[in-house]
Amino acid sequence: MSLPARFEPRLVEVLHPNLHHRYSGVTTTILSLAPAMAHLTRVALVGSGEAKGVPTLRLREVARLGGSRPAGRPFRMRHARRNDEMIAGLLLKHVFGLKLGLIFTSAAQRHHTAFTNFLMRRMDALIAPSPEAASYLSLPVTVVLHGVDIERYRPTPDRAAAWKETGLPGRYGIGVFGRIRRQKGTDLFIEAMLKLLPRYPDFTAVVIGLAAEMDRAFEAALKSKVAAAGLASRIIFLGELPPDEVPLWFRRLSIFVGPQRNEGFGLTTLEAMASEMAVVATRAGAAPHIVAEGETGFLVPIEDAGALTDRIEQLMKDPPRAEAMGKAGRKRIEAHFNIEREAREIFAVYERLWASARSSSVKTA
Repeated sequence: MSLPARFEPRLVEVLHPNLHHRYSGVTTTILSLAPAMAHLTRVALVGSGEAKGVPTLRLREVARLGGSRPAGRPFRMRHARRNDEMIAGLLLKHVFGLKLGLIFTSAAQRHHTAFTNFLMRRMDALIAPSPEAASYLSLPVTVVLHGVDIERYRPTPDRAAAWKETGLPGRYGIGVFGRIRRQKGTDLFIEAMLKLLPRYPDFTAVVIGLAAEMDRAFEAALKSKVAAAGLASRIIFLGELPPDEVPLWFRRLSIFVGPQRNEGFGLTTLEAMASEMAVVATRAGAAPHIVAEGETGFLVPIEDAGALTDRIEQLMKDPPRAEAMGKAGRKRIEAHFNIEREAREIFAVYERLWASARSSSVKTA
């Protein structure tokens, strides 16, 4: 949606808060979804981050909206994805008097704290990105599987040339994306690579993601194992990359590994498949709903290092099969997991709330 020459906040119908500065899966979801939602309604981000064609408001600008309503709507929607964003929404509604419908997406596959449950009970609607996440909620919830921006995450016409541009050894890349910590299974990936790379000299492994302060010792231990095995030149830790560089690495690598022990959804699996990468993932998060077993990749039991290594090897020893799986994965994403489908399904939740409010208003008039 192109912005008017002079943007008017009072026209906004949907607010997407992003109150965290660090780039994460949640931030990726917000910044990808907002432009797709902007084709359906007037949207603004609140807080940090930028999305093409979508204005960003500061909290104080939102607070100034007061009791105004966008034309034709009984209230604005405010869609939170974190606890502090739910708290801010409740304050804006009940202290600053904004006319808001409060939505929360709960992605965690675990039992929530009493405080989080307290906040969720005060939301007007709940969304979960997978049936598994929904199963941890005792309140009514709508399941909307995540989608991915298939223009941002797309295949390269020449993956071999893209890999060569990295300057790394070998002909093929295999990688893991995301935070470096035990929950993400980075150690399981390293264990598999220590066994497999000596057998497959055409491959180099890449680890992309941040190790937070509390996980630095975990990362250091992994690097020590790699160095002791003499594989420091073939298992590369790139650290946290600028957001615009991440899609480039999905296009350069041939095999994606998702070794998570616990995951809310697993956006990187979507991003990898959209980029035509073959996938080997544990049955964590929404992977069982995303990966077509034996067609777009393989699924293995959580924390089964032997099965993970075996399935990875099946692809490393047969690069043409990996390439075919990558192409099938791209087709699956285009058909079922594009960001526009997610936006439409979430917008339907908004419309139900607006329609319910109008109906209640008519009945009490």
